[in-house]
Amino acid sequence: METILRVSQLTGGYTPRRPVLHGIDFELRAGEMVGLIGLNGAGKSTTIKHILGLMHPHEGDVKVAGVSLQESPQQYRSAFAYVPETPVLFDELTVEEHLRLSAMAYQVPEEQYEQSAASLLEQYQMVPKRKAFASHLSKGMKQKVMIMSALLAAPPLYIIDEPFLGLDPLGIRSLLDQLVEVKRRGAAILMSSHILSTVETYCDRFIVMHQGRIAAQGDLDAIRSAAGMEQRSGSLEDAFYRLVTGGDR
Repeated sequence: METILRVSQLTGGYTPRRPVLHGIDFELRAGEMVGLIGLNGAGKSTTIKHILGLMHPHEGDVKVAGVSLQESPQQYRSAFAYVPETPVLFDELTVEEHLRLSAMAYQVPEEQYEQSAASLLEQYQMVPKRKAFASHLSKGMKQKVMIMSALLAAPPLYIIDEPFLGLDPLGIRSLLDQLVEVKRRGAAILMSSHILSTVETYCDRFIVMHQGRIAAQGDLDAIRSAAGMEQRSGSLEDAFYRLVTGGDR
């Protein structure tokens, strides 16, 4: 399968003298969802910031769809959509205007925009709020706008950071159903979340980060094996606990 995201021996952080990340190495392929998990301070957000181009590696590199940020900034940035943990919207734009802005940024054809926007507004129960200004929305509704904007763009890579915070149960179900669909269409998804049961159910592979390094990666059997669970049984949460604490609960 085509490699969509390649992070190669990434070392980086906020200051050159004290890197947060140490030799991070992984890839995402087309048509798969990968869960990025770890304790607070493990380096997940720093890794995501490097992928987004908000931070520059001290060593190593990041490529999206075969291109680095240095080689072609526009091509690199247009190849992914990002849904942050905290929604960031323009207070004086409506829900529909945010969707329109995203469509323009990603050069979505008009007919495709009309169909996709109508479908997303319906799925996320946002039709009554389509003319509402962002400043009048709840946090959960703002998060829905971020998610709809990302799905509307339809890039080859989605980077989703703690997407379920603030969403109601219907919003969570709609998001998960949409992620399954975009994965089926061939997109790659990197999802960071602390809800390990959901990550285990929906993700194909997992990357466990601990203290700025990758403690284990692979499918659930590989994570169990790395955690020393010889019977190859037990949940992702059980394996994760052993990896980050060095023992059983």
